[in-house]
Amino acid sequence: MQAELPESITTDCCIVGGGPAGLMLGYLLALAGVQVVVIEKHADFLRDFRGDTIHPSTLQIMHHLGLLDELLTLPHQQAPKLQAEMNGREVTMADFSRLPVKCRFIAFMPQWDFLNFLAAKAAALPTFTLYRSTRLDELIREQERVCGIRASSGTATTEIRAQLVVGADGRHSRVREKAGLTGREFGAPRDVLWFSLPKHPEDPAVSMGHRGPKQNIIIIDRGDYWQCGYAIAKGHYEQMEKRGLSGFKQEVAPFIPFPPGRLDALTAWDQLRLLVIRIDRLDEWAKPGVLCIGDAAHAMSPIGGVGVNLAIQDAVASANLLVPHLRKGRLSLKNLQKVQKRRQFPTCATQFIQIKMSGKKRKKTNSTGSPIPKLVSRLRFLPHVFGWVIGLGFRPERPRRF
Repeated sequence: MQAELPESITTDCCIVGGGPAGLMLGYLLALAGVQVVVIEKHADFLRDFRGDTIHPSTLQIMHHLGLLDELLTLPHQQAPKLQAEMNGREVTMADFSRLPVKCRFIAFMPQWDFLNFLAAKAAALPTFTLYRSTRLDELIREQERVCGIRASSGTATTEIRAQLVVGADGRHSRVREKAGLTGREFGAPRDVLWFSLPKHPEDPAVSMGHRGPKQNIIIIDRGDYWQCGYAIAKGHYEQMEKRGLSGFKQEVAPFIPFPPGRLDALTAWDQLRLLVIRIDRLDEWAKPGVLCIGDAAHAMSPIGGVGVNLAIQDAVASANLLVPHLRKGRLSLKNLQKVQKRRQFPTCATQFIQIKMSGKKRKKTNSTGSPIPKLVSRLRFLPHVFGWVIGLGFRPERPRRF
């Protein structure tokens, strides 16, 4: 049940954003007895075409928290490998079979199911409160330190005072903007147009793959339908929109692994959703009293579906490092900077690989294709290496027991 918004609140930590990072951090803080308030601007978690991949690293965290078995009772698809099609031949890009974890697969689960699950577990803890349909208006500052926020829900307003404000509000973070945190953008040569197609019994078995001569198509099995993504060059969307739906169908038909008639399910342009890909990261993740994590600190490409899982790793690291100081009421900027210090390397290393995988134009060859898929098809050990990088990441976190 939605908690009513009071005129003022005092808490230990206020988290802006009820996504994977915000809810995981809220749950872990409340589990440790820290008073935490999460605000989420939407009334629910029902959004199409979000990051719906739960990697082995996140499943391992859920295992350590004793939540894994219950989580896996929710509808999901399991992918022990990630496949790609090259020149008409299927290639394994990442193999999770050798990972030293409980679950050696990616679970494809609607993100709203995962978030509802986390929110329900957190709501059962006495020190956790979630306010939906609540938007950040301003940060409250005193003596050059953030000490809370002003927020609103409809016509109601509130002032939330807290030792710490955490921005977990995504790549268009208002916390990041209002705190004056700056960063670097690394660009991306492509965007993705998402759409859904009905599933038929005779369809080929595909857990997740990239189809087409240049990996144009992403296919994800959603159980009763296919989630499809069509990679397009930056700036191409406006031209496609002018050509209309029939032009889009003609362009994409040669690449989908289904009969072209399957595209008849698309009857209106608003069935397509454009994902504008960006790769960026903040120079500094924190200022006194405020910290950004997840996409608010580092937006990721959808390559490998690692963004959600990096965000959750940030949340676990933040809880591990900050709970003792929040409990004592003595939280310094140096404490917050330790979160960035802990998570900086996995962020930079993952983004480096994504930039290489994206096939940005290379000056010497004047080509746009990435050499990595070809290497994977030749060197048999590489799928296991990429399985580790995608499945576990460079610094997997384990939640502490306080």
